[in-house]
Amino acid sequence: MKFRIRLIQMDIAFGKPEDNFKQVEEKIAAACKENCDIIVLPELWSTGYDLTRLLAIADKHAKSTISFLKELALKHQVHIVGGSIANNKGNGIYNSLIVIDKSGEIIHEYDKLHLFQLMDEHLYLKSGTSSGLFSLESSTFASMICYDIRFPEWIRAHTTKGAEAIFVVAEWPKPRLAHWKSLLIARAIENQCYVIACNRVGADPDNIFAGHSMVIDPWGEIVAEAGEIEEILSAAIDLEKVTEVRKTIPIFADRKPEYYQ
Repeated sequence: MKFRIRLIQMDIAFGKPEDNFKQVEEKIAAACKENCDIIVLPELWSTGYDLTRLLAIADKHAKSTISFLKELALKHQVHIVGGSIANNKGNGIYNSLIVIDKSGEIIHEYDKLHLFQLMDEHLYLKSGTSSGLFSLESSTFASMICYDIRFPEWIRAHTTKGAEAIFVVAEWPKPRLAHWKSLLIARAIENQCYVIACNRVGADPDNIFAGHSMVIDPWGEIVAEAGEIEEILSAAIDLEKVTEVRKTIPIFADRKPEYYQ
């Protein structure tokens, strides 16, 4: 299965959902001027890390976001990996990734499992408990949010269940850019899968963000990489390559999980 992918590497207006909804609408329209199968947005694209105001600006049960992404998916006939948003579920605020298919249906929701204490996520957000695994056009994918990529066992829990590509959405800071690139490449190599990683650019009051959104193939080769400014990164992936690489070096067949306790 082949997919044409566009990653929306954008700056985010700090704590201004209306401004961010407007620019996402414009950027998706621009990305879909050429044939596209999947659009990917970054982490917390509607609010940024305005954590202290989340009770006021988080989307209640993601209703506004879902309606917005459904409309865009239908209009452009494109699947949308909707980055992540601050989602007020009533019992707390979650960092939620939502996937909408081109028919406007919600096919997946994942709440960030690993909260990043260095940026105070644990003080304002609740940790999710759901799997990142989902199916799209008969292919199996997984979704991860930023800090999740530092936990290889969490990624492997999805690739052992068939995930052929990992979507990563992030607000990864510039001081740790080297970690971003190294971890993404390592996750692709050790899981013999595509890694499709959309980061933001720009700054908020406390952080400068790295950009360098990337698409990496199952050999760990970089298919496409953005710089440190706003851009729409384009790449094509062919999931047959995952099958080929996994046959060439059969790490999944050679695993000995009974010893990994």
